Amino acid sequence: MIHIDPRTVILLAGVMSGFMAIIVFALKRSYPPTIKGMGDWAMSLLMVSVGSILAFGFGTLPDGVSVILPRLLLPLGLFWAYVGTQRFFGIQPRFWPWVVLITAVLLVQIWFTHIEPSYHARLVLSASVAVGLFLAFVNLIRKQGLTSFARVLIAGVMVCMLAILVMRLVTSFFLPVGASILDTSPQHLVYVTSFSFLIVLLSVGFVLLAAERLHTEVAYLASHDSLTNALTRRHMNDVCARELVRSQRNGQSMALLVMDLDHFKAVNDTYGHQRGDQVLVDFVNKVNGLLRRPDQLARFGGEEFVALLPETSLPEALCVAERIREACALDGPGPRCTVSVGVTTNLTANDSVDSLMARADAAMYRAKVLGRNRVEGP
Repeated sequence: MIHIDPRTVILLAGVMSGFMAIIVFALKRSYPPTIKGMGDWAMSLLMVSVGSILAFGFGTLPDGVSVILPRLLLPLGLFWAYVGTQRFFGIQPRFWPWVVLITAVLLVQIWFTHIEPSYHARLVLSASVAVGLFLAFVNLIRKQGLTSFARVLIAGVMVCMLAILVMRLVTSFFLPVGASILDTSPQHLVYVTSFSFLIVLLSVGFVLLAAERLHTEVAYLASHDSLTNALTRRHMNDVCARELVRSQRNGQSMALLVMDLDHFKAVNDTYGHQRGDQVLVDFVNKVNGLLRRPDQLARFGGEEFVALLPETSLPEALCVAERIREACALDGPGPRCTVSVGVTTNLTANDSVDSLMARADAAMYRAKVLGRNRVEGP
């Protein structure tokens, strides 16, 4: 029969949690600051590590250090992981309810350690707080949606931890509980060993969750202009190519609008490039407010933009272009630019993205030649 030493398992949990805390903290320093919560995850793992190592010293260290501090650090570490996950998903954490609960339980733990020593009472208290935290954690992940492997992994780990905790809590009322965390009963060994294993899986889940967010952000930056958040030229060409194939297959019309801000250089020269950048951002926001959800807007460079309008006829596209021109021509605070717009649609089955772009671009230059602040068709 294999003999498992709970003291060794607890030490192993502490060491592994410490290593994972270092890994998560190192990743935080290399990941963009838009990915929130990683520092909290690293801190939570560090708390679990310190708490486990102090619990390992039970019998050689004072009870205040090897019993009371671990009973504080372990639930606090779990709570901090919960806080980090809330921040990761953009949720403002609520500290006080949990802090008050953990503090109150800690005070009662001190009573059952020094005044009326009872390991069973301490076990019930700590397990009950952990059950509440695990339930809150599972509910948080469920609300965000189990849409990725990392989320499923974290939720699965939490459910397993919850089940094992409930098992330990229930069995403590009719099976021997021992006198300390170093109890060698089978149910306690399952509890301690599974905790060591699952804390590593939870750490891996955090790392995968951050990696998924990083991949999403990198993909977004690769397809969107960093200043205006409009699509990039390369991505827009791909979108147009797919839409053209779909339109030709279904016998539908798609429209392209090539737009160029008038006298934009004068804005930069007069007000500076920072105000010029704001003009571009305002233009994109204004145009997006006039487009439908399926429509796409891209920045092709400088002050030139392209809009793709799926399932849109030439008269409809001209109306959209005129609304954009009128919106840009309205007086407003600060520097502004009118816009010249060239419009075209797919005319024949032999049309390509390049031919559509060339026609719309030629129409836009005609609008420039004819006085700017106007719309021209093919």
